[in-house]
This record gives sequence, C-alpha cells and structure tokens, in this order.
Amino acid sequence: MTKDQKDNLFSLIKSLTKSEKRQFKLYVGRLGVNSDSKFLKLFNLLDKSKTYNEAAIIKSGIVKKQQLANVKAHLYKQVLISLKLNPSHQNVRLQIREQLDFASILYHKGLYKQSLKILDKAKELAIANEEKNSAFEIVELEKVIESQYITRSISTRADELAVQAKELSSLNVIASKLSNLSLQLYSTILKTGYIRNEKEAEMVINYFNKHVPKVKIEKLGFREKLWLYKANLWQSFLLQDFLNCYKYASKWVDLFYQNPSMINLNPVFFLKGNNYLLEALFFIGNKPKFLEKFSEFEVTVNKTSFPQDENVASLVFLYTNFHSINQHFIDGSFEEGLDLIPKIEKALIPFSNRIDPHHKMIFYYKFASLQFGAGNNKACIKYLDKIISNKTLSMREDLLCFSRVLNLVAHYEAGLDYHLETLLRSTYKFLIKMNDLHEVQKEMIKFIRGLQDIYPHDLKNAFKELHKTLKTFEDHPYERRAFLYLDIISWLESKIENKPVGEIIQTKYLAKKSS
Repeated sequence: MTKDQKDNLFSLIKSLTKSEKRQFKLYVGRLGVNSDSKFLKLFNLLDKSKTYNEAAIIKSGIVKKQQLANVKAHLYKQVLISLKLNPSHQNVRLQIREQLDFASILYHKGLYKQSLKILDKAKELAIANEEKNSAFEIVELEKVIESQYITRSISTRADELAVQAKELSSLNVIASKLSNLSLQLYSTILKTGYIRNEKEAEMVINYFNKHVPKVKIEKLGFREKLWLYKANLWQSFLLQDFLNCYKYASKWVDLFYQNPSMINLNPVFFLKGNNYLLEALFFIGNKPKFLEKFSEFEVTVNKTSFPQDENVASLVFLYTNFHSINQHFIDGSFEEGLDLIPKIEKALIPFSNRIDPHHKMIFYYKFASLQFGAGNNKACIKYLDKIISNKTLSMREDLLCFSRVLNLVAHYEAGLDYHLETLLRSTYKFLIKMNDLHEVQKEMIKFIRGLQDIYPHDLKNAFKELHKTLKTFEDHPYERRAFLYLDIISWLESKIENKPVGEIIQTKYLAKKSS
C-alpha cells in the first residue's frame, strides 16, 4: 500500500541535507560490518524514492515484511544519532546534556572527584546560558555525589548546594507558572482570535490576574523575564490593546539585544518576538517605526552568524513575507504590494512541507486583501475560495469568519450578483455556527441583502447610511475587531466619494501622519 510522505522515517530522510547524508554514511561506515547492513540499504532506497511505498521495499528484497518495523526503528535511531553528532546541530543545550551524561557515567564507576569536576563546569555553562532546568538537575546530582564523596568541606558544601538548589527551584517554578499562563493565552488567540464581548474580556483579565505570579523584575533572569513579557503580550493582543502589545513586544526583543548570546541559543523566540513587534506596529499604523524595526530584523537574520536550520529558515520566510505585505496595508499602497504575490507563491513551493496549512491560508487571506484593495475583486475571490473550500482546515475562527464576509463584499464589487443570495445564506449560517455574528457583520449582511431592492440613484445614500451606522462601532472595544480584518469604513467612503479604496486609506494615513 502506497503512503504519501507521512511515514516518519521517510520524512526524516527527505529532510536531510547533502552534508547530513554524507555525515550519516561516514558515521555508519566507521564500522566495516555496517557497509552491507539492511538498515543502510534501506536508507539508500528511501533516499532515492519519491514516495514511501512499503510494497516496493518488500519487493526489493532488502528486508522481509516481518523484519521491516525493527529495521526502520533502528535506522531512525541511527539517523538521529548521526544528526546529534553533526557540528551544525551542536549547541549549548547539547553540550550541557553531554557533560551531564559523562558525569553520570563517571559517578557510576565510582570516580566521584572527576564527576564533580565535570558537573561544576557544566553548571557554570548552564547558569550562564539561562538553562536553569539543567542547572537544577546538575545540582541535584552534585548533592547525591557529595553525600558519598566525603571531604572536610562537606558542611559548607552542603549549605552552598542547598541554597543553590532552592534559588534554582524557585526561579524554575516562576518560569513554569509564567510559561503555563503564556501558553494558555496563546492557545486562546490561535483558537478564537481577539475577544468578542465583555464576558470574554473579563474571563481573560481574571484568568491572567489569578495565574500571574507576583515577582520582582530585578530578581528575574532572562528566561523568567521572557515568559513574563510573553504572557503580558498575549493578554494585550486578546484585549486589542495594541499600545501595550508594542510595549511588551519591544521589551521581548530588547531583552535579546541586551543578551546577544541568547539570539543564537533561542533563535525561534527572537524571531517570534520580532514578528509580534511588527504586528503591533502594523495595528497601531506607525509605518516609519514599522519600517525601522523591519529593517533591523532583516539585518539581524541575514547575518552569517545568525543560526541556520530548517525551522529557523521557515520562520524567517514566514515573517519576512507576512510583513512585506503588511506594510502596504498600513498606508493603502495596495498596487505596489501586488508584485509580492507571485514572488511569494513561487517561494512557497520549496517550503510546502515545512509550512503548516494555517500559515498558508493566512498568506491567501493577505493576498485576497491586497487584491481587494487594488480593486481586483475576481482575483480576491480566487484566493478566498482556497480558504472557504478547505473543509478540513484548522485555522483561527475569526479569520475563517472574515474570509466569508470579505468574499460577500468582493462578489458584490465584481458584479457577481447571481451568487449573492446563496452566499448570504451560507455566510449567515457559518457566522451563527461560529458564534461570531456581531453588529458590524449583521449590518453588512442586511445591507448586501437589501441592495437588490435599492434603485441605482439611491445607492450612494444607502452607502452613506451604512457608513453612519458602522462609524459608531469604529472605537467600540469589541465591535472594532471587524475593522482589523477588513476596512469596511474605507470601502464605504470609496463608494461614496467614487475613489479607489487605496486612495482613501492613503489620504487618511497622510492626515494622521501630519497631525
């Protein structure tokens, strides 16, 4: 039975670079007995295969069907060991873990002094690099060894280790509480997006206040501060408090620039911090500051010293391209942004196995919004259809909802009236199902449904009436979320003034900039 690239071993082998494959063969070949082994033959076969086909493996005669599971498991383990030994995957965490393993071996051989010497160096390395969980584990092993390796300084040494263990344990508890809080808030953002009503706002605020530990910032290390800023950032995003988002995202990114060694040790957190900093500036609408921070970000990630691996490369690709598009939404320069679409679509192909469906759909929503802003409504519908027709999609509920609302408006603008009634019904049902039918959406659906009964000479007055109604929601703490995804107000003003929507947004941006 043929399986697409869903087999874990096959996916792992296909993810290897040329140098990693060469390293693996050198690692296996260090023992002559391996040169003709089943697992190496299986590796070569899978490396050449385009898809995972179990029947083809059995037919090759490399391994019998009843042996296949064991040979695959052994090969998987050998590939991972080889990757671990590869210099490109060496980092401080692995060095600390390796030293801890060496110390454990020496301890079990009764070589206590040698073991303690290694542990002391490993502990210094762990503390210097904010690896406090590893440091705590090292101290615990030191306590075990010291209880068997008797010296004259045992009493002072015992006090020293006890104090150290207590301090590390306390910081680990704080970090654990903050990371739990941060993860719960982040999961809420991923599932539902921004808060939708007062009840949800109270739930978020109460949850945060109940679970955030009382801390003194000056007593926290890098790791604890990072989780504290993250937790505050997620709360601010949920509450649509974008000035506070900017404040905590800035603290997050500055923390890395104040501790440059942490960029190499935690590149993913550095990238995510910059992503949220740029997102906050996008929502605030401060393009000069946005471009300044975007430039700093690009300079840092393009340095040869910046970590390079598949995961980091995927995130750099995502965030660079997301914000390349976002800059055009700030000031309405949609036409300028259109050239990005084919470039990003082409660049997406090599990343197809490394970027999840959720992020691909966010690209499609951004492409659709760019096309809509530029007046290319049929192109907008084409990208929205990729989102709406994907029934298995796991994506933020708010983006799913606004994809349908934008789809309605684009169909109206494109003159595709014959689809409108069906779309109205399906959109209305979907929003009710998602519990996302709010006043802005109700007014939009009611307006589009009533368009067929409005005479052409009354159309401008109808747009003015809807504009007047929706303006009352522009600063509403919960209803304003609708305008974060689709600038309905500017679209209505473009219809009233008979100007492109991009020109309306540019005029507003310049007025805001000069005020």
